[in-house]
Amino acid sequence: MTLTVQTVLNRLMEPVEHIQNTVDTLKFGHPKMEVTGIATTFMATQQVIERAIHLGANLLITHEGLFYSHMDNQEILEENTVYFEKNRLIEESGIAIYRFHDYVHRYQPDGIMAGLIEALEWKTFIEKDTPTSTVVKIPPMSVSEIAEYVKDKLGIQFVRTVGELSDTCTRIGLLAGYRGGGTLSIPLFEKENLDLIISGEGPEWETPEFVRDAVYQGKRKALIVLGHAESEAPGMKYLAGRIQTLFPEIPVHFISEKPLFQVL
Repeated sequence: MTLTVQTVLNRLMEPVEHIQNTVDTLKFGHPKMEVTGIATTFMATQQVIERAIHLGANLLITHEGLFYSHMDNQEILEENTVYFEKNRLIEESGIAIYRFHDYVHRYQPDGIMAGLIEALEWKTFIEKDTPTSTVVKIPPMSVSEIAEYVKDKLGIQFVRTVGELSDTCTRIGLLAGYRGGGTLSIPLFEKENLDLIISGEGPEWETPEFVRDAVYQGKRKALIVLGHAESEAPGMKYLAGRIQTLFPEIPVHFISEKPLFQVL
């Protein structure tokens, strides 16, 4: 039986009730296209698209937008040569590209967070899951030790920290992606009596400055910032495994990208 793009999308959206005004739409390709290979990625960069084509995947599922805007606003790209070159590659290749952001975050538990927890091997330490965060209680480790552990498990070169590196932590709040802002993180510190928050990213003048003041007051609080991609790419790798289970007859790949930022 022919597997179509729409069949794959239906299965991916199935666990969640219909979402109005979502960014999760088919950006390129046709719903009735036959799927011969699937790839997932955090960000569909031009290099990732080329690798998907090389692997024979004709359906690419990306978490973030193709053209540098969460709402896929292409008005900023009028007459932009970078946009035109990337767009031409997609159209000439015939690859279908689907944005899968809102639905996977509304899985129970959040599909992106599930991938991060799995990568960190902290599933047995979960105390609480919410739609925006997960609280874990781990054996005592210092902030410095946790930072090294996270780097090793996620295969990343660096993290950024705020707080005393020697402080011991057990209660940790995890917030993947752009959830590290003060609106979510600061109340979570207090409500869950957290020693540490590990987040993807957020405004630098919100949660980091809260932690700075807390430490100055003698409170044991710390923050580790992974980076947006570093916190969410494990979720898209986790999704690839889930898709392979749903469609075992189809080759499924997770395509990672090189770290965006360099440390000089």
